[in-house]
Amino acid sequence: MTDSSDKAAILGGRGMLGSDVAAECGRRGIPFEVFDLPEFDITNESWLFNVVKQHRTIINCAAYTNVDGAETETEKAMQVNTEAVGKLGLFARQTGAWVLHISTDFVFDGLADKPYTEKDLPRPINAYGRTKHAGERLLLENKCRYCIVRVEWTYGLHGDNFIKKILQKAKTQTELKVVDDQFGSPTATNEAAIAICDVMQKKPTGIFHFASQGYASRFEVAQFIINQLGLAVQVTPCKTGDFPSPAARPLNSRFDCTKIRKFLHVPIKPWHIPLREFLKSL
Repeated sequence: MTDSSDKAAILGGRGMLGSDVAAECGRRGIPFEVFDLPEFDITNESWLFNVVKQHRTIINCAAYTNVDGAETETEKAMQVNTEAVGKLGLFARQTGAWVLHISTDFVFDGLADKPYTEKDLPRPINAYGRTKHAGERLLLENKCRYCIVRVEWTYGLHGDNFIKKILQKAKTQTELKVVDDQFGSPTATNEAAIAICDVMQKKPTGIFHFASQGYASRFEVAQFIINQLGLAVQVTPCKTGDFPSPAARPLNSRFDCTKIRKFLHVPIKPWHIPLREFLKSL
């Protein structure tokens, strides 16, 4: 029988990314256990400590990810994205566990005129980004064995995401207005999961960026989806300012993924290849 300490603990293992991390671990024969709501709450300190003390490897995919909701539910977002991550770092330092924590492009303000590297200074412009950045800082300050992997524009079969929203709107609308001034890399969660498992097997420390290769605007991504599916829908470009929202969005979410590449077993795929495969699978 495998001891629980030999299994990776995947926190938030039923979410959009966590479920694909669990699936990838299964494909590789990596022992793992999934911890998620309702039987596990990362904000419950005693539950969190019990999981950390029984596992040498912790993959934290648990997060409050409602970007607009965080503007009014800031305390809840802080509890999950900041305070719980700080406790995770503290417990990991006490037990010697290695933590891989998932973060986001929203720690940046999006004003840079180049892809962001891990050395660029975070400047979040909304509550969600601030809670995620604060969680990163606490993890570092608690001096545990940690690795932070920032991902961006993720989509997958589980959970809500931009790709699904476009598909849903295309069912009932003949014209879609999509912003053409937000740039990034649509990143499939199954591709991110492959990278996470590669990193997990080598257990480095530090901050890493991961996203699909290449960049596109939201408008270009929507147009790609409509064209791939052959839908009779017109995609019209507009600006972020045309759609006021509670939370500001960074216009530049481009990542420089040079640092993480040496830990990956295969090259990073251009964004349109996994997206085409995803659309075929639906």
